[in-house]
Amino acid sequence: MDVKNDPTLHPGAYIKLSVSDTGTGIPPKLIGKIFDPYFTTKEIDKGSGMGLAVVKGLVKKHGGFVTVESELGTGSTFTVYFPAIAKEIISKESDEVEDIPTGTERVLFVDDEEMLANLWEATLEQLGYSVTSLTDSSAALRIFQGDPAQFDIVITDQSMPNIAGSELAKQLLQIRPDIPIILTTGYSSVISEAKAQQIGIREFIMKPVDTHTLARLIRKVLDAA
Repeated sequence: MDVKNDPTLHPGAYIKLSVSDTGTGIPPKLIGKIFDPYFTTKEIDKGSGMGLAVVKGLVKKHGGFVTVESELGTGSTFTVYFPAIAKEIISKESDEVEDIPTGTERVLFVDDEEMLANLWEATLEQLGYSVTSLTDSSAALRIFQGDPAQFDIVITDQSMPNIAGSELAKQLLQIRPDIPIILTTGYSSVISEAKAQQIGIREFIMKPVDTHTLARLIRKVLDAA
């Protein structure tokens, strides 16, 4: 991926982070599309295709960029470049982070994209929450059934294998009608904000979601409970 002529990039020092796998690789005809929002090789409503789009958006928001190299039968290497920042700038930006709402409640986070689940688990824990993140909605239902009082809020993606997010919400609400639920989704022909409200879902939000937006929404839902 050629980024040398990208007008949004700023000259200077960058920190490089590379992640490689030994998988099947990405076909050349698809590699140019993998960062496009909603692009996925999964069946309709089996995956939102927002994982890499969200990663690219977050990295770009911080002034960086992402590249990918892949060879069929060998694997892929994703490289993330972040601009190096001086200490004094970091200390100034830390004041902005304090404006993000925080909390200490217990969160059940469900998303079948492991990268997103891990990312949001780490992000919400930095904000003070106790987070259980799962990539399997059936497992989420079993854990909730085992102790419905162990969570203060549930955040689930709509496009999940086995049990879709809206169906998971229905079953959770049958077990515990007062549990606050936030549903996130990319494009879906199955669920809308109106349908989500009819189910009893407190908030409905379209992907990609940034930290400020989700943090404010979590506090809005919890404080209204």
